Amino acid sequence: MGTGKTTVARLLAEHRHAELLDTDKLIESRDGRSVREIFEKSGEAVFRELETEVLRECLSRPGGPIIAGAGGVVVREQNRSMLDDARNSGEAVVVWLHARPEVLAERTAKGVHRPLLDNDRMGTLTQMSEDRGPLYASVADIVIDVSDRSVESVVDLLISALDEQEEFVGKEHE
Repeated sequence: MGTGKTTVARLLAEHRHAELLDTDKLIESRDGRSVREIFEKSGEAVFRELETEVLRECLSRPGGPIIAGAGGVVVREQNRSMLDDARNSGEAVVVWLHARPEVLAERTAKGVHRPLLDNDRMGTLTQMSEDRGPLYASVADIVIDVSDRSVESVVDLLISALDEQEEFVGKEHE
């Protein structure tokens, strides 16, 4: 939360002329409630199940869409397994945008759809970083620290990293 993944994904999709799939928006559209309402009325477990269903559908979508995955998508083993399968088959490249917790706390201060941050923003983000960091790292092909970078520089770095990866994969298959 707060890394700019939705904005970066949108700009990358525009650059690549690809479809953008935002899992939070797809979940909200499917369920008819906001992420906050799902958490408050049905609980995190229901949200995580919806997240898994939507991730599965996004990963099976043809045409190489850009997927902006919900921040907690790596929490479930099933999701990490799906991401690994897609990576290993060459159907997906997983990018982890991360930032220091203090940067995320500042960036998420205005957000209203982040129910996990309601009580102790800084403490929760620090704990999430510790808990989820190794999970993100286990599935990421590309890792970018966005703490001190503009959105534009993150997109430029990402495009370069993706181009390099595609060049490498192309040489592997020659």
